[in-house]
Amino acid sequence: MLCIRQLSLSYADGTQALCDINLQLPTGMVGLLGPNGAGKSSLMRTLACLQTPDKGSIHFANIDVLKHPMALRQQLGYLPQYFGVYPNMSCYALLQHMAILKGINDSTHQKQQINALLELTNLSTVAHKHVSTFSGGMRQRFGIAQALLGNPSLLIMDEPTAGLDPAERERLHALLVTISQDKLILLSTHIVEDIENLCPFVALINEGHIVESGAVQSLLAPLQGSVWQSPRRPSSDRHILSESYRFGLPLYRILAQQQPNAEAMPVAANLQDRYFYELAKKGHSDAAH
Repeated sequence: MLCIRQLSLSYADGTQALCDINLQLPTGMVGLLGPNGAGKSSLMRTLACLQTPDKGSIHFANIDVLKHPMALRQQLGYLPQYFGVYPNMSCYALLQHMAILKGINDSTHQKQQINALLELTNLSTVAHKHVSTFSGGMRQRFGIAQALLGNPSLLIMDEPTAGLDPAERERLHALLVTISQDKLILLSTHIVEDIENLCPFVALINEGHIVESGAVQSLLAPLQGSVWQSPRRPSSDRHILSESYRFGLPLYRILAQQQPNAEAMPVAANLQDRYFYELAKKGHSDAAH
């Protein structure tokens, strides 16, 4: 549905944000996973036609995006990581303003769609309050509502769960799964759990490069049977996928062909394991040079 070929982008200060990005993304929920500064937001802004790449091509359905950005914008919903609001406009008035900008001019259709989105994002009771007074979670839900105006077929969401409490995250997850049946939702985040819960397809990005992409199960396959969990640190740091804590006690996930220590138990590989495996592999590669 979305085809990206040899996409590169450099900023004026010489920073190369994207380097030869190649991706073929299907309909449904797609996760873009990478650490802060990996190039996620740069890719999102480029796909949303907010900045022009140095080279490459983007095609969505039958649209050549770089040649016809307005054609894409008519089918696009975009939630940036950070967004401002007019300080003296209510939630409803601001959605109304954005609906007009998206070409939703019929007043009846406009009202029906805004009311439905307010209900969907649990903002109906605060519809006439200024968005500038909203909490972080409420403002994020408003951002989701405006992104959904016009029933877009491509929805780009940059860190959509930022500022949401656990209950709000669950509601957003349910909403995204419900609406993803007939559209492409590109979810960019550094929160592995969000992508693991929602996305059957994922692309891993680091330092402007796509490290791996594909169905989640295919990305996990190479690690299956080689991941262990242990309360004791292994003898070599090279084998550690991640170090976390549970009830205040250390817990290591370890990549090894054989049991690394007596306390280690075999566990199923997850997306976080693959994510840390790729970051560690990149780190070892850099150290070798």
